[in-house]
Amino acid sequence: MDIRTIKTFQTIIRLGSFQRAAEELQYGQSTVTMHIQKLEGDLGVKLLERGKKLKLTEAGRLFHQNADILLKDYDYLHSTMTELIQGEAGSVRLGVMEPTASYRLPQILAPFLQQYPKVQVSIQIGNTMILTQMLNEGLIDLAICSTPETGLGHTFEPLFNERLALLVPDSHALASKDTVLLRDLQNENILITTSVCPYRKKLETSLLEKGGSPYTGMEIGNMAALKYYVQANFGIAVVPVITASPSPEGTVLKNIQDLDSGLVTGMLRKQDGTTFSSAAEKLIAILRKELQLM
Repeated sequence: MDIRTIKTFQTIIRLGSFQRAAEELQYGQSTVTMHIQKLEGDLGVKLLERGKKLKLTEAGRLFHQNADILLKDYDYLHSTMTELIQGEAGSVRLGVMEPTASYRLPQILAPFLQQYPKVQVSIQIGNTMILTQMLNEGLIDLAICSTPETGLGHTFEPLFNERLALLVPDSHALASKDTVLLRDLQNENILITTSVCPYRKKLETSLLEKGGSPYTGMEIGNMAALKYYVQANFGIAVVPVITASPSPEGTVLKNIQDLDSGLVTGMLRKQDGTTFSSAAEKLIAILRKELQLM
């Protein structure tokens, strides 16, 4: 059954004649006649009684009553597919690590979704290890995270460096020190995140390499909570600058001179030739553009 023949049939019934239907549809009258013959042939039943006045058969009445629903469904499907191809609709499953998920992504997504309101974006938040696993299992389409431990089966596109700094209570000795080095953190009580956190791994490696070990540590499972524990005088913490600017009352944010530029953050995708939807490609382009400016 051709959708055009259904539209022709419904137009004939609405206008009351083959000739008027042909004029509106810009067909020759023979084409309209052929459409009805084909439709009746496909259905195996007569729909119209020809005469001085068109008359619907019982099958024609039943078909007419339900054909509009079919046409509306077809138009909706056609419109949806067009929007999908043009990137105006579709879904994107995005995995993001902190602090990008809370401090950067909202201001990037807001204008994107205003421009493409029919695109469905889901966001999963986790560390690089978890996001890599989710990517492997097909639970997300791409991830914004730190450099993975292995590049096998993935492509990683570096986008920006997440700058780190030392947050201390304003009463701490390091608060008034002009230059802070990693060795100055030796024997300090450092508030740290979980063992799988890339920020903790970077900090511990840097402390070992630059003479800032040994030290004591209190583990705080949520990076966003570190600044509040520093504020409450539980210890000091190396935090992403974006999470503590401006620094909370009673604390001071200090640059660590020999801590390098920060934690490389980028876009992680599977290296399997996966084809993204047009909507996903548009979001990827916007993420790349905006995050490289960070």
